Amino acid sequence: MRRIFTIACTLGLMLSASAALAQSTLKIGVTQPLTGAFAASGNYVAQGAKIAEDDINKAGGVLGRKIELIIEDNKSNPTEAVATAEKLIQKDKVPMLVETSSSGKITTSGNPWIFRISPTSEMEAKAFAPLVKSLGIRKADLLSTNNDFGLGAAQEFSAMLKEAGVEIGARETMDPKAVDFSAQLAKIKASGGDTLFVTTAVEQITLILKQAREQQLKTRIITTGGSNSPDQLIEQAGEAANGSMHLVFFTPWFPEAVKNGALASKFVNEWKARGHNVGGLTEGFRGYDGILTIAAAVKSAGKPEPAAIQTALWNVKVAGVGGDIAFIKQGPAGQESAQNVPSVYLIKIENGKVTRM
Repeated sequence: MRRIFTIACTLGLMLSASAALAQSTLKIGVTQPLTGAFAASGNYVAQGAKIAEDDINKAGGVLGRKIELIIEDNKSNPTEAVATAEKLIQKDKVPMLVETSSSGKITTSGNPWIFRISPTSEMEAKAFAPLVKSLGIRKADLLSTNNDFGLGAAQEFSAMLKEAGVEIGARETMDPKAVDFSAQLAKIKASGGDTLFVTTAVEQITLILKQAREQQLKTRIITTGGSNSPDQLIEQAGEAANGSMHLVFFTPWFPEAVKNGALASKFVNEWKARGHNVGGLTEGFRGYDGILTIAAAVKSAGKPEPAAIQTALWNVKVAGVGGDIAFIKQGPAGQESAQNVPSVYLIKIENGKVTRM
């Protein structure tokens, strides 16, 4: 699991029961890591969500009422993530929309109130599979952060590569807070693979690229997870970023490449107009699309009640920044969770710029 931070749909449960209910706002709970190790990513998602809030309210809101985001900081801590979600939800059965997570367990554990718009590691690996032959990958090594996010990605990519006839060399892990990867990179260099798949946050990817260059590692480096912020890598890793490839779920450098190009371009322009870090666009679109999806479900439900919103979410078809959003069923029969099937793109950094593959 990349992280368990979610956008929690708590509409109706955070509203008072006063006579002025018709004039009150529709509150959407958002829990993100605004401080701590993943603060950059969490703030980018929150910024994207705020843009969606403003766009929706400028267009008249939902059911004649404005929406209001209630944003909580889970401090990049799993325990805090649970606590903030519980604080926002206030009741057990409330639809929860997950905008950033890759663990298959989230949608296969039998919770019909979970709706995820981000791809699983399995989906990402399958999307990459057709590129194995064209890239000439014969022997691959894997380096992943030692948590559900990294281990899950390593497992899925390893399985996909083996099925494609690729030999698997070194499989190394690292603590999420580690800053020295010399031991792992030495083993990877000795393995003699032609491609290294790296799964971790952008902060560690930056250091890995620099240290790989220092160790004169000639292996092609491909990152997975979709949130590696190539712009940030270019800025902070410098020449060490050149030649690296990255799987992303949105292409803000080429908004015309996604399904809903006009909306994507509008979002990118608004993001820049607000002075947000352009490197955060690969995260920020998730927040925008998450709020857009929740608003569409409430409108379809016709009332801000959990059960009605849950039913409506199963049938929504949203034109999002990252592409079209609709849900399929995953998990045990009768208790399925909902999973979107997003697009996956491979980009490359060349001469300090992001290029299309």
